[in-house]
Amino acid sequence: MKYPIGIQNFGEVRRDGYAYVDKTALMYKMVSEGKYYFLSRPRRFGKSLLLSTLEAFFHGERELFTGLAVERLETEWKEYPILHLDLNSREYKDESSLAAELNRHLEGWEKKYGDEFKDRELEERFIHVIEKAYEQTGTRVVILVDEYDKPLLQTIGNEALQTAYRNKLKAFYSVLKTLDARIRFAFLTGVTKFGKVSVFSDLNNLIDLSLDHRYAEVCGMTEHELHANFDESVAALAEANSMTKDECYERLRRDFDGYHFSIEGPGMYNPFSLLNTLSAQRFRDYWFETGTPSFLVYQLKKTQYHLENMTTEEVSTDTLNSIEIMDENPLPLLYQSGYLTLKSYDKEFDSYTLGFPNREVEQGFIKYLLPFYTPKTDKKNTFAVSQFIKDVRSGDAEGFMHRLQDFFASGDYQVVGNTEKYFQNTLYVFFRLLGFYVDVERHTSNGRMDVLIQTPDYIYILELKVNQTAATALQQIEEKGYALPFASDPRQLFRIGINFATETKLIDDWKIT
Repeated sequence: MKYPIGIQNFGEVRRDGYAYVDKTALMYKMVSEGKYYFLSRPRRFGKSLLLSTLEAFFHGERELFTGLAVERLETEWKEYPILHLDLNSREYKDESSLAAELNRHLEGWEKKYGDEFKDRELEERFIHVIEKAYEQTGTRVVILVDEYDKPLLQTIGNEALQTAYRNKLKAFYSVLKTLDARIRFAFLTGVTKFGKVSVFSDLNNLIDLSLDHRYAEVCGMTEHELHANFDESVAALAEANSMTKDECYERLRRDFDGYHFSIEGPGMYNPFSLLNTLSAQRFRDYWFETGTPSFLVYQLKKTQYHLENMTTEEVSTDTLNSIEIMDENPLPLLYQSGYLTLKSYDKEFDSYTLGFPNREVEQGFIKYLLPFYTPKTDKKNTFAVSQFIKDVRSGDAEGFMHRLQDFFASGDYQVVGNTEKYFQNTLYVFFRLLGFYVDVERHTSNGRMDVLIQTPDYIYILELKVNQTAATALQQIEEKGYALPFASDPRQLFRIGINFATETKLIDDWKIT
């Protein structure tokens, strides 16, 4: 089987015999029921291939759709003039970069339809290109925009450049509403969603499909599609890794499934990681390895966000639909970028709780956060964690507490803002990373224990305090009865109280019973 890894051109996929999961029924539903659409999905989730499929459809290339669902649905197969704007291929480093990219596309369209207005402003030229295409063909124009937000994502942290790009894109995209009578169909994609202000404030006629349960499956792959299209590939993957096929499906599900773009819809697999795994017959974090979330870490630290709230805080639908509040709350950006996904929905208050979609994303993200939230030491942080894990597994509570204390004492602890919150974030990252190797649960609400660690032979209950005493922490363990559920458990149980002093930025007191 040929896997279309990195191939985003629908014609190439179909002509060259690559595997293709049929999404054309949903595409046809979109085309036949509406006119202006927007779709937000994480990177490498199939947005560009979807736009290429739409382009082939509106070019009337019927032969490419042989055997697919749309072949039975479409009867006209009419050719339309298409303006395809792809903003994904450039680095946007200064104000001229965006203008240069828009100009590059405009010059190509003007070469085809006429360049009498090439000396006008970019948005004026866009207007005239649409007008000329309509006049020359007698057919309304199709406009496809891929990664509309790439310039904005690349300049997070540079407010001046962000403002310049927003203003330029706002004027450019507003043309779509101005020339409604000349446009047959318009589809814009990106990682982040548009809000009520900013880039799309004038373009309020777009239908946002991002949380629409009817289109939850339009990008990515469902469990059913995996079984229907790649069952033999999964069997081969299982054999190559000395697994049963059922075990292999479970591993794929754990590592790459779990994205939800509506609460009602099925979990979606990340197609990039899935196809790479099937092709290479090796399990790796393919999606995470292709891009680092540095702009997300920037926002987390800028807002001094409490990391534990990522998977407990409720977020309204309006909040998820915009990144304009990212300087106050980074959750919409984390969700839209694919690092968090929908987990539950409160219908009464129209709010969602988020969580990590799968192991690849959670482990990759936590490992990436580690150097940003832990002391800077001469030794690699991964070494400190590995030794800590060995102590936990062997029942050396004194050893791992000395190691944790040294972890803070021996490094340059770059605290930003609230010291207490930064300490809590450090421990969140540390224990979350530990949880990939031993069973760790971490709770901070409803009077439940801060950290519970379990191995086949040992149980550790940790209570964390700030600017108090280890004795106070141990007292809470006793008063709350945290150890009672394990009274008949044969494993050895450790109660550990820990206190962090914000003045010295050290663990200054700890006790074990």
